[in-house]
Amino acid sequence: MEKLWEFANEETTMAEVVKKLLLATDNWGVTAWQIAVTRGDEYLIEQLWEWAKEKLTTDELKHKLLLAKHATGRTAWHDAAEANNTEMLDILWEWGKEQLTTEELSNRLLLAKDDKQKNA
Repeated sequence: MEKLWEFANEETTMAEVVKKLLLATDNWGVTAWQIAVTRGDEYLIEQLWEWAKEKLTTDELKHKLLLAKHATGRTAWHDAAEANNTEMLDILWEWGKEQLTTEELSNRLLLAKDDKQKNA
């Protein structure tokens, strides 16, 4: 993963790096960030977070990572909760406290509803 990041930084513009590696989605609107959370890959999620803090704006960190919803309206928080991955929930909570307002933490992270109106 790190070699891919180094290559991307050398061979593409900043906008392409951000779009292709940090913000790109699959056909379901799922990002690498959400996949890493779903798989419970703490190393990968921490690496993606560090890169994102370097390359993305505060607004992008909030809305394209922490609060981003894929095609079913689920966030990474929903996915970690469904997997009973308390370690990942702790990581997301700590980063959320750094980046989100109290209102966003409560209403858009903890109490966010997916397309079926279900909370995490």
